[in-house]
Amino acid sequence: MEHPENSEAYKGLTVNDGVAQPSIVNPYLKRQRVKRRELSPAEMVEGIVKGDVTVLSRAVTLVESVNPDHQSMAQEVIEKCLPYSGRSVRVGISGVPGAGKSTSIDEFGIHVLQQYGGKLAVLAIDPSSERSKGSILGDKTRMEKLSQHPKSFIRPSPSAGSLGGVARKTRESIILCEAAGFDKIFVETVGVGQSETACHSMVDFFLLIQVAGTGDELQGIKRGIMEISDGIVINKCDGDNVDKCHLAATSLKNALHFFPPHESGWTPQVLCYSGFYGIGIREVWDMVYKYIDFVKENGYFEYRRNEQAKYWMYETINEHLRNHFYNNSEMQQRLKAAEQQVLTGAKTSFMAAADLLNAYYKRDGGESII
Repeated sequence: MEHPENSEAYKGLTVNDGVAQPSIVNPYLKRQRVKRRELSPAEMVEGIVKGDVTVLSRAVTLVESVNPDHQSMAQEVIEKCLPYSGRSVRVGISGVPGAGKSTSIDEFGIHVLQQYGGKLAVLAIDPSSERSKGSILGDKTRMEKLSQHPKSFIRPSPSAGSLGGVARKTRESIILCEAAGFDKIFVETVGVGQSETACHSMVDFFLLIQVAGTGDELQGIKRGIMEISDGIVINKCDGDNVDKCHLAATSLKNALHFFPPHESGWTPQVLCYSGFYGIGIREVWDMVYKYIDFVKENGYFEYRRNEQAKYWMYETINEHLRNHFYNNSEMQQRLKAAEQQVLTGAKTSFMAAADLLNAYYKRDGGESII
C-alpha cells in the first residue's frame, strides 16, 4: 500500500516502505530432526565398559523407561554388565529436607576424588509432584564443583510417586555405573521416609545427615532410620551454631546406647561438620573408610552384599506379581465393579479384596485363597 505522504501534495516529504516482516512460521520447521542411531545391547555394553558417559546415560534412560521393549533390552544390558560390577564402595546419603544433602555431596565428592582418586557416580532421587508426576531435577545446580569434575557422573531421577520402582531402577543403575569404571557410588534419597529402607538395601554404608535444633532429645531415641544408620553427621556446624551442633551430637550419642548392636559389630559414630564451608569433611570420610575396612575384615561386607541380592530378588517377584494383577484386563473390569460394591456398602473392603484375589487365582488355574 502506497504511503499518502509520497503524493504530490506533500512535496519534500518521503516515507520509505520499511523492512519486510518475516513469516510467523519457523522456516526450520520442515527440517527433519537428526535421529540418533539406536544402539544394540552389545554396543551399549561395549560403550559402558569403555567408560563412555554418553552411552551410560542412554543405558540409564533405558532402565528408567516404562516401555516393555526398552525394559527387555535394559535387562539384557544389565545382565551383560554384571561380570564387570561389584567393585565399588556404595554410600547411601539421607536426611531431612533442608539438611544440606546436595551441598554436602558436592563437598564429599570433591574430597573423595582428590584424596582417593578413581571415579564417582552420584545417583540422586528427586521428589516428584503427586499431581503432575513432574520433577525439577535440580540437584546438579547445587553440585557446582562436582558437576564440572571430569571424573564424576551425576544422574538425578524422578521418583514419579513410586519409591519402590525408582529404588529398583537405582539398584540397576548402580550395576551400569560400576561396569563403566565408577568405583565410588553415592545414592541420595528423597528425604526421610520409606525410601531409606530401599536405599539401605543397596549400599555398603548408610550416612544420615542431621541438623541441630530440630527437636528434643526424645527424637533421637525414636526408632526407624536411626537404627539402620552406620554413621550420623550433623551439618551446619559453623558460626553461632557450633555449640548447638555439639550438644545435639552428645544427645544422639546417648540415644544410640538404647539401640541393639549392629550385626556388623560396628558402633555408629556421630560427627559434626559444615558442608557449606567444607569443615570436618576429612573426619567424615575417615569414618566411612574405617567402617569399610572393618566390615571387609570380619566378612560382613560380603554377607551384606549377598543379603541385598536376595532382597532384590524377592522385591522383583513382588513387583511383577503386583503389575501382572493390575495390568490384567479382566481384573481391571472386576476392580471397577468391586469399587462400586465397597462404596455402596454391599461388601466390606476385605471381602471385596478376597473375591478379587479368588477370581484371579482361579483364572490362572490356582486354588481359592479363602
